[in-house]
Amino acid sequence: MPRILAIDHGTVRIGLAISDEMEIVASPLRTIYAHQEPERAIARIVREKHIGKIVIGMPYHMSGDKGGAAERVERFATSLGKELQHAVPVEFVDERLSSVEAEASLSRSGITDKKARNAVVDQLAAVVILQQYLNQQRGPEGFLLPDEAYELEWTDEPKRRRK
Repeated sequence: MPRILAIDHGTVRIGLAISDEMEIVASPLRTIYAHQEPERAIARIVREKHIGKIVIGMPYHMSGDKGGAAERVERFATSLGKELQHAVPVEFVDERLSSVEAEASLSRSGITDKKARNAVVDQLAAVVILQQYLNQQRGPEGFLLPDEAYELEWTDEPKRRRK
């Protein structure tokens, strides 16, 4: 069964995440550098991993408008589509706050070294993008974690109250 590849496109690094074959769980795949022919590297991954769909994070402003970064991502998607000969569908998904969530996850994990963070933050942002996409495809009853997941006692974060 084909998998889904998620891309968190940046000007320096591009984070990649991949779904499992059942399209339930997103996992980090790798980080590639934006200046080293990323379209060719991604096309190779698409072939090797039997990717059936690509989702690319679209960097909307908090207002919902597109800016210069969104135009850059659209150009990249067009170039990637040409490299793949348009054989794999490409979808854009809202990536607002995905990098913020990835950074917060690294902080909670205790990873403070800048080099270590840079190595994985883009992959984690791609995981956030892909997991949100997978959850939306299944609908509210298909989310991996119940609403009470934030109140598990094994976390050292303060309990969050739902409003």
